[in-house]
Amino acid sequence: MARRSPAGSALEDRRQRAKEDRVIASLEEGPAQTPGVLKAMQRLDIEIVDRRTFLLGAGASLAIATFLADLPALAQEPIRSLDEALKKVLGDAKPAESGITLEVPEIAENGNTVPFALAVESPMTPESYVKTLHIFASGNPQVGVASYIFTPASGKAAVSSRMRLARTQDVVAVAELSDGKFLLGKRGVKVTIGGCGG
Repeated sequence: MARRSPAGSALEDRRQRAKEDRVIASLEEGPAQTPGVLKAMQRLDIEIVDRRTFLLGAGASLAIATFLADLPALAQEPIRSLDEALKKVLGDAKPAESGITLEVPEIAENGNTVPFALAVESPMTPESYVKTLHIFASGNPQVGVASYIFTPASGKAAVSSRMRLARTQDVVAVAELSDGKFLLGKRGVKVTIGGCGG
């Protein structure tokens, strides 16, 4: 292995600094006047950003940062009581307690998976159809179980699924009709084991 002499090392340092100074000087002249630098930048896939592009990017970054900072404020508080949930859906309207079919078992052997079915007899025409079906569980930590949105193209207003129940409680279903009326159905379910509340 050859060793460099101190004089050779100093000479290399001066050459490197001179080379760096030439590159800096050529960049100060502008990229249009230095095709060698442009070719090197293209090989390295480096773009020169003009002022307009920089300001647009900075503005977009600021807008996104502002939105993300306000994200916790946009989150909704969970509704924890049945009365509060019904008030939010119904407003001041008085629902009819008929016309909606709610099927749930009277006794649920496992609260982790309780089947339910909702249906409303409706012609499902543009003039008369079911807009939404909501299902609530009065004893769960968050009472809202699910909301289903329908259009006349849905054909019929019926859903079935499974839900988790924390303990013995009432299950309430609300249907919102296209004419602004509401239907309400209620059934009690006795939960024997499991559940989402422990």
